[in-house]
Amino acid sequence: MSSTRIIAIRHGETDWNTSARVQGHTDIPLNPQGQSQASRLALALAQEDSLAAIYSSDLQRAHATAQAVADRTGAPLHTHRGLRERSFGEFEGRSFAQIETELPAQAHLWRVRVPDWSPPGGGESLLGMQHRVLATVDALAYPHLGQHIVLVAHGGVLDLLYRAATQQSLQAPRTWSLGNAAINRLLWTPNGMTLVGWGDDAHLQGSTPDEGSTAGH
Repeated sequence: MSSTRIIAIRHGETDWNTSARVQGHTDIPLNPQGQSQASRLALALAQEDSLAAIYSSDLQRAHATAQAVADRTGAPLHTHRGLRERSFGEFEGRSFAQIETELPAQAHLWRVRVPDWSPPGGGESLLGMQHRVLATVDALAYPHLGQHIVLVAHGGVLDLLYRAATQQSLQAPRTWSLGNAAINRLLWTPNGMTLVGWGDDAHLQGSTPDEGSTAGH
């Protein structure tokens, strides 16, 4: 059966990542470290076989990361709202510690990953997000059977892709990394996804020549 090779990427670092604040749909930019990560990622992906397309969340932290890759590789870049992070409603802008203190009952439901629970203030349930993300990936991957594509999204999206590829439930404890700008590889077919490789961050270590050429994007 023909398949689509997927490189799945979490956006580069933001200031809200470093301060452990919940971002969700709040449109936070990359910080300087995140810009550097995007540049290094772009250099690494320029060594890949021909990329047919890059698809990115429309939130700027993901889109700027994807733009760096597009500028370096020449692959066409498209945005898709279906790749957005989970909406966290009233949690957004708060730190994890604040949520535990101010909304302990809600924090518990989040921590134990109740599938049909939604954060207060119009947040999205895990089940709702799972349906959105997997339907989006199916729609994007199917036209690229036999090709190689990049998806640039968010930690919550990458978590769901890993669970789908390894057939783990929404409530299974997370034992895998969701590193900013790490390279994750999946194989998609109409019958589902399989895991090829996960959490490769070798390109983010040490210094690289030509770093910064895409960091402003």
